[in-house]
Amino acid sequence: MSVEVVSLPFAEVGQKLQSLIDRKQLASLEACVRCGICTESCHYYRSEPKLEHTPFYRAEQLRKIYRYLLSPTARYFRSRDDLGSTSAAELLRRLAEIAFSTCTLCQRCTLDCPFSVDTADIMRVTRALATASGSAPQMLVELADAAIAKGENIEFFKEFYLDQVKELEKQVQDYLGSSRAQIPVEREGARILYVPLSGAHTIVPQAILFNLAEESWTLSLFETSNYAYFLADTARASRIAQRVIAEAERLRVADVVVTECGHGYPVMRWEVARWLGQRPPFRVRSIIEVLDEYLQIGALHRDLRRYSVPITYHDSCNLGRKGGLFEEPRRIIRTVSSDFRELTPNRIYSFCCGAGSGLVAVPERTDIRLRAGKLKAEQIRRTGAKIVVTSCDNCRHQIGELSEHYGLGIEVTSLSELVVKALV
Repeated sequence: MSVEVVSLPFAEVGQKLQSLIDRKQLASLEACVRCGICTESCHYYRSEPKLEHTPFYRAEQLRKIYRYLLSPTARYFRSRDDLGSTSAAELLRRLAEIAFSTCTLCQRCTLDCPFSVDTADIMRVTRALATASGSAPQMLVELADAAIAKGENIEFFKEFYLDQVKELEKQVQDYLGSSRAQIPVEREGARILYVPLSGAHTIVPQAILFNLAEESWTLSLFETSNYAYFLADTARASRIAQRVIAEAERLRVADVVVTECGHGYPVMRWEVARWLGQRPPFRVRSIIEVLDEYLQIGALHRDLRRYSVPITYHDSCNLGRKGGLFEEPRRIIRTVSSDFRELTPNRIYSFCCGAGSGLVAVPERTDIRLRAGKLKAEQIRRTGAKIVVTSCDNCRHQIGELSEHYGLGIEVTSLSELVVKALV
């Protein structure tokens, strides 16, 4: 990936790095002994074995800068040879390529580390440093800025958005055979504020389910995706999240329900409270939890067909390993499937699909993420599944491309769509 880097003096790089690192990240930088136990846990390395694809190698690139500029012994023992580079610009370019090309921050390597070194956390610092230097992927920067602009100019976007929602509402009414079905927007006092992604596939199926369950709900004016989070830009990520927080407070909802989105759920569930220094005055849930609840209490008031074709489920790194949502999606699938097959390994040890942390949105990275997804494609092929369900839109996009690239011949769908298609 080619990136342009602003020219910063080493002292300024050190000052920025010092402002980004906390004690936990410092401990991870110091604790690693380069033993290599983490190597086989990385989907990049397993799909394409190279030194550059090992977690310890990635972290070592930031560690070199830390040791040279900030470590307690730096003033006595440092040497420019330690950096292996001739300029700060070259270092930042290298860091940007590592952070945004060969790591999806899936955190699986931390599970295998005997010292619990959090390489993903180190990579977040690396991304933040790259972003601050102007060397992050331009597409991610533009998407983050567009989300902020929408929040600042919502009246400009609202009329067009409401027209789109009316068209989607007609699809819901046709599907349910009822003109009373609605997709409400800006309904004060609703129990649920539902936050979708851009695209009908994250609005129509969920609206069908909400209407069948006779839920008190309203659709958000905003989307749950937060591309500044991928950039490790806390200031901009907080501004994007605050659009939804302000909307939820204004409408006085009890729950904010996030669509099937890998990063959207942990951002709203945990990161927002950390950024703001307090919990928001509403509960945050995933649509997966809500759908699981509907099925358990029989709230949909419809019989469900059972799929006879083999179905498997891919655990999103953010929703699964980082979010703890393991059993809910499996209960949902087993409700409508007579042939559910697990990927091996799964749950907390599931491998990343190869497109996490926003990298599926970076066009110039397509080749490397498809190569990084080879391991996931092999896992899917071994199950013999014809349908792969995933609860993250990035994963869905990636696995669909993996199917085409590696000839898997599978259908990829979400949990919400799976249930809607099973409704009698």
